[in-house]
Amino acid sequence: MGVVDAEYCFTTIDVGAYGREGDSTVFKECPFGRKLYSEELNLPEPVCLPNTTDSPQPFVIVADEAFGLHKNLLRPYPGRGLNDKRKIFNYRLSRARRYVECAFGILANKWRVLHTPILVEPDFTDCIVKACCILHNYVRRRDGYQFEDTFFNNLDDIQNHGNSGARHEGIGVREYFADYFVNAGSVPFQNRFT
Repeated sequence: MGVVDAEYCFTTIDVGAYGREGDSTVFKECPFGRKLYSEELNLPEPVCLPNTTDSPQPFVIVADEAFGLHKNLLRPYPGRGLNDKRKIFNYRLSRARRYVECAFGILANKWRVLHTPILVEPDFTDCIVKACCILHNYVRRRDGYQFEDTFFNNLDDIQNHGNSGARHEGIGVREYFADYFVNAGSVPFQNRFT
């Protein structure tokens, strides 16, 4: 499990969960997830989005449908048959999520040990994965951004795994962002996907 910045560097990771556990469960139990849901992350105060002057919005983490909606965690609208506003929101969110998907692809392609089963004790495997993430960040900062790194990964369709967590405020934040993406935060290419 990882959180990634716009330079494909890991800002936080959680290693060691069993593969049979769902992403949502792993996230709720990891230190980062517990702090996010209990509002102990020390995030910056809400700010107005570009081209707006009203209704400051909280800083958010983008995630897929496996995660519970929260005021600081945005997930796509579930289902099919969505209206244009919701389709645009889901499209824009999926573009933001590509950073984490690509970061894992870059990590695995750079450190090929991650392409095969690692034949050591589980605790040592955790250390290997953590070391790969640290080295990944070091190399990214040393070498800088390379556009070609983003060509290797695509986003697979992800199924809905429920909707839990602190939803009430999250619903309002998601609606604000959806309206923003259609109005003040619109980009020319987004309407091709509605």
